Amino acid sequence: MKIGIVFGGVSFEHEISIVSSIAMKDVLKDELIYIFLDQDRTFYHIPTATIKSKLFSSGEYKKCDTLTLKKGGFSKKAMFGEKELDVDVLLNLTHGGDGEDGLLASLFEFNNLAYIGPRKGACAVAFNKFLTKGYAASTGVKTIDYNYFTKDDEVIVDTFPVIIKPVTLGSSIGVSIVKSQEELNYALDVAFEFDDAIIIEPFISGIKEYNLAGCKVNGEFLFSIIEEPQKAEFLDFDKKYLDFARTSTALTADLSETMQEKVKETFKKVYNNTFEGSLIRCDLFIENDEVYLNEINPIPGSMANYLFEDFNAVLTSLAKALPKTRQIKVDYAYVNKIQASKGK
Repeated sequence: MKIGIVFGGVSFEHEISIVSSIAMKDVLKDELIYIFLDQDRTFYHIPTATIKSKLFSSGEYKKCDTLTLKKGGFSKKAMFGEKELDVDVLLNLTHGGDGEDGLLASLFEFNNLAYIGPRKGACAVAFNKFLTKGYAASTGVKTIDYNYFTKDDEVIVDTFPVIIKPVTLGSSIGVSIVKSQEELNYALDVAFEFDDAIIIEPFISGIKEYNLAGCKVNGEFLFSIIEEPQKAEFLDFDKKYLDFARTSTALTADLSETMQEKVKETFKKVYNNTFEGSLIRCDLFIENDEVYLNEINPIPGSMANYLFEDFNAVLTSLAKALPKTRQIKVDYAYVNKIQASKGK
């Protein structure tokens, strides 16, 4: 199988996407074709043998072949016309904007391309933390209480500590723990630098957090291990950044079988049929034996490969069982009926 890895994009997480994509060389056994989307939204074919992070920071990637996206796939200029890029399936590894907000999903579907990643509806749910809360509630999944504010609102916090999160950012970018009124304004400035809306949640010190990744293949769920990430007060950007290059298997969390089943049932409710075609990671809290959804990662860092015993097998199984696009036949029967009734 030839897997085209699409990465980069116009996003605050652009560089993280590069790191995640390079990590795939160590965990995927199939042939990889790298397709880079730069900040000008130009696609480039990056040679797999020479890909490295400095290629992008130096701008050297611009010497690589540019690609054109059209019906059926990517192509590049050849001596006689154009040559199609030989790819069986695309893997969307573009974190944040473009990849997780639905832009690339729309392009892929418009051009009839097979791809692993969240579909348009899934992107809408997962990219916006405010919408994630409502989606979780509708599926019977609990979340931590929160308040939602926009840039124009007066932000009032009565009880500290709290955690402030930009609504459409990942990788802990713009996130702050605020312990007093004196710290509030600075934290708001930081968050609103990245987004026009925020959510504020109570910060619960010492709450247990667990990560579970998985996907659905032919109606059956394939789960990773359940990991309890080792961290300080919270997992900040720098610590998360290192995770995007992880390739060694993580350790399984020490949870009872009953709690493991609760975590998996929560994941199933979140995944539902909304996230079919994608491999996602759910970040979950457990308090007093209750499971709460913290966040949905529709394109997790390094595809959460480190949580799976055989990541390659899981991803290739998913690639062979992607949801089919419903074909709608347009036959103009309604228009013809109207014309016939008018005698035309």
